[in-house]
Amino acid sequence: MAKTQEELASNGKQINRIEIVGLSLVALAFFGLLFFADTMSGTFNAMMNKAYTIFEVFIFGGKVGIAIVVSVIIGRVLERLGFTDALMRIFVPIMRYCGINSAVTVPSVYNILGDINAAGRIAGPILVKANTTKDEQKIAVATMVQSQQSFSTFMLGMLAMSTVGIKVFPVIILILFVPILVVPILLKFTIWRDTKPVGLAEQPKFTPETAPLSTFFGAAKEGCELLFLLIIPAAAAIYAIIGGLEYVGIWQYVESFLNSTLGAMSIHPETGMLSILVSPTLAMGTLVETVKSSQVAPQLVLGSFVLASSGFPLSVIFGQVPAVWAESTDLTEKEAIKSALLGATMRLITAGIVATLLAPLFI
Repeated sequence: MAKTQEELASNGKQINRIEIVGLSLVALAFFGLLFFADTMSGTFNAMMNKAYTIFEVFIFGGKVGIAIVVSVIIGRVLERLGFTDALMRIFVPIMRYCGINSAVTVPSVYNILGDINAAGRIAGPILVKANTTKDEQKIAVATMVQSQQSFSTFMLGMLAMSTVGIKVFPVIILILFVPILVVPILLKFTIWRDTKPVGLAEQPKFTPETAPLSTFFGAAKEGCELLFLLIIPAAAAIYAIIGGLEYVGIWQYVESFLNSTLGAMSIHPETGMLSILVSPTLAMGTLVETVKSSQVAPQLVLGSFVLASSGFPLSVIFGQVPAVWAESTDLTEKEAIKSALLGATMRLITAGIVATLLAPLFI
């Protein structure tokens, strides 16, 4: 029988944990309004200004946004022309021998050709269609962030390396194509072991049968949806947090630590910071201008390029990757973030090893 109002009033309602958190926030809010009103308004303003830079980069002041849309178009057109099925023909024998579904390599190749968000949107459903396990999907994310997320990063990086006399061809082979095969094998035998080899005859057909014009204009629409509904909101959220931390004086210590770490790893600190926090494409553009106007040690240029050829910046790893991959695969946002973080950490270590130990082979 339902309790009467008198019984409810006498017994009261038990307070739960989230209500305690809420009451604490209410108390902090009143305390802040009373004693630190300027700090609260200043923090909000800093968060807003920092988040606004995302709109400047992606829409108002640059070509990054349209580059993402074009990347989706290129990826879908390549898929329609049999590109994915051709990849399967190449990688199935190698991955099957190692006991891994060869579809895990597809996002990495799409990433090299286009954009990391387009790779997730296009290759994510391919992984599901190919019946990959969750471990294999995690391997695919970690492998994907081993390659650059923009074709312009690739071209600008080659220009910077050529300017300082680095041998470009072996660098490209080592840091872009070798990881596509090595990283899945390494992760399969260490962390994510629930993998299974799949023969070519067992794989579905990945080439769609949509009409050419429908493919092209449908991809343009999909690219715009990706940009405005996923990428910009995710990046704005991360940048707002960074803006708030900058205002209260915390982020500066993080930046100082990163600068010292990058310098110790023989990675050009300024452009390395840009790759991690802002944009690898912007980092490589800055590096090109830097090597033209001043002397920069070739190994610093090499390390900076290797780092830029990755899934950074942090806004992509913590915002865009989980949003895109949780939507298009069986992974949760948390699983996607962990996989991307592991891959990014591996790329950072790779950049340090290449710049400090292997640089003489390329200079």
